[in-house]
Amino acid sequence: MEKSPSLTDLKPRSEEWLQILQQCKKIAVVGLSPKESRDSNKVARYLIENGYEIVPVNPGQKEILGRSCYKSLSDIPFQVDMANLFLNPARVPPVVDQAIEAGIKVIWMQLGVIHMDAEKKAREAGSQVIMDRCIMEEHQNWLQKPSKAEMP
Repeated sequence: MEKSPSLTDLKPRSEEWLQILQQCKKIAVVGLSPKESRDSNKVARYLIENGYEIVPVNPGQKEILGRSCYKSLSDIPFQVDMANLFLNPARVPPVVDQAIEAGIKVIWMQLGVIHMDAEKKAREAGSQVIMDRCIMEEHQNWLQKPSKAEMP
């Protein structure tokens, strides 16, 4: 039997992700690109198509995907459920600080976005943190699974 310990270790975390994806409906996408070919844009469009409210965060843009764009998490004048980070890991710490200050309880760092110190700080402040995972892939894996009746 081929059972990888890493898959076993991830199981409780995956259940946490499912709960997060079900409860977090208003998501600030930090580093959202206006370019349709970029992963951040593809993921944001997917989330919109699946009923999530997306709040673009990109200091160089006024509007992305028909939504007002904010310069930083600190500039969002209402509460969001999650900050989804599409950033170079070196840019993560100040954004995590903004998320903590804004009371954002879930910080999701996309594939390749890993910052252990920022992750520790966020957890110590009471936030849930997911690192190095694609929210779109997790949504597809956990919320879009076909039921057993639909499987061939």
